[in-house]
Amino acid sequence: MTAILAIVKRLLASNKISFIITALVVLCATSSGDIVLSNGNYTWLLAVLTPFFFVFYDFTKLMYLGTSKKDYFFSCLISYGFLAFGISLVNTAIHLLIDPVYPAQTVINMMDVCKWTENGIVAAGLQQMFFLLLVMVFLHVLLSMQTHWYGWLTDAVLVAIICIFTPIAPLRAVLTGIFQTIMLNSNAVLHIGICLLLSAALSLGGLVVLKRKTL
Repeated sequence: MTAILAIVKRLLASNKISFIITALVVLCATSSGDIVLSNGNYTWLLAVLTPFFFVFYDFTKLMYLGTSKKDYFFSCLISYGFLAFGISLVNTAIHLLIDPVYPAQTVINMMDVCKWTENGIVAAGLQQMFFLLLVMVFLHVLLSMQTHWYGWLTDAVLVAIICIFTPIAPLRAVLTGIFQTIMLNSNAVLHIGICLLLSAALSLGGLVVLKRKTL
């Protein structure tokens, strides 16, 4: 456990660029008009950027230092959980304290768009946290596969699903239903359960991919 905590600290410390970019976007992003996107939502950028650094930068560095693949992967999961909690906390605080006094007439926060706030702000924060965790785990596994043929196949399948399902009404309804279940879900228990289940399934798949990954 000590080794994993040390790796977590190294992962977070090496992720400075993601933190800096996200902070700059959150602080500098401006919108004009009566309806604007909450600056708090730009914190989600950290969840998108982090897996790229963990997979393409930290993996090689840690392997050369003698870190086991298992310790690396579990450290990544712990880091994602910590970051998901932090991002959710910051966006929730901005939604509560800054959005109401923003000079625009209407400030849109994704917590409202996704219907999470219908369950109260605490439940909404938890839904946001587990959703962001799912996003980071998904990106981590997808990026880890990119050097293998099955990674390219997965990319092709995802693109094909979007291109084929979108223009065909019945298939688009299925795609919309999946999207609503994973993100636009006002049922807190169901939403959190689905995010955890998918995160666990992806994590198991990520371990299988990691075993075959080489430097």
